[in-house]
Amino acid sequence: MIDFSHHRTPSESLQEYGRGLAGGLMFAMPLLFTMEVWWAGFILHPLRIAAYMAATFLILLFYNRFVGLRKDASFSEVAIDSVEEMGIGILVAALILWLGGRISADMTFFEIGGKVIMEAMTVAIGVSVGTAQLGASDDGDGGFAGEDGCSSKDYLPQAAVALCGAVLFAANIAPTDEITVVAMENSPERILLLCLFSLILGSLVLHFSEFRGASIHVAKDTIPLQIRGIVTTYAVALVASAASLYFFGKFDDQTTYIMVAQTVVLGVPAVLGASAGRLLLQTASSSS
Repeated sequence: MIDFSHHRTPSESLQEYGRGLAGGLMFAMPLLFTMEVWWAGFILHPLRIAAYMAATFLILLFYNRFVGLRKDASFSEVAIDSVEEMGIGILVAALILWLGGRISADMTFFEIGGKVIMEAMTVAIGVSVGTAQLGASDDGDGGFAGEDGCSSKDYLPQAAVALCGAVLFAANIAPTDEITVVAMENSPERILLLCLFSLILGSLVLHFSEFRGASIHVAKDTIPLQIRGIVTTYAVALVASAASLYFFGKFDDQTTYIMVAQTVVLGVPAVLGASAGRLLLQTASSSS
């Protein structure tokens, strides 16, 4: 038997599910109406779709572990929350796809399952963020991050939160053909300038714009720590970009240069999600 550290009333549970539903739709609505994602769910190999599910589950574990609602939750509770969020994501994606006529009873099980899963994973991440961040924390329970949130010295938690923000941005854009078009039609020099622009964009968000939460979650004591944070955030954005492109089949039959160029192009919105995510996706849990 699991000894739950926090017993929710039916009303609290419904409120959390409501926040999760709103968050899932807020962050994944563009993806639910993107034709390339529908096709990806139809043509991708089941093993790749399964790997996409596994990667999403790990992201949910990290996010719920470091920024979830209950700081005294056990690993079993974190895992159960993550499974619940994936389940809600699947239900929401299936409902929207059915209402939009994208899945029907005359389709095969694998076609329906592929479409739903490819859509549902981003919805699940949105559910996790919505559940944790869209509600008021009057009791001061701010997830495993504690009352002070994840400090700038908590390297792994900060990277995990940055990854969550990067995935939310990258997954909504990765399926589109425009990323490949930009990567193919620009010179290597322009791609390098995009790298530089991404680093500047991350620096602007983290250190120069005074975003809400910057004084708590961003290291400001030494220049090396600032540089480490910027480089790490961009690296996380590139990882999220490459993974999103791979899972949506955008690396298939492409040269190494085009794969790298696509990753750099997608890294621009991803680094915005990673850097802003470090500040905004944990602020609600630490400012109450």
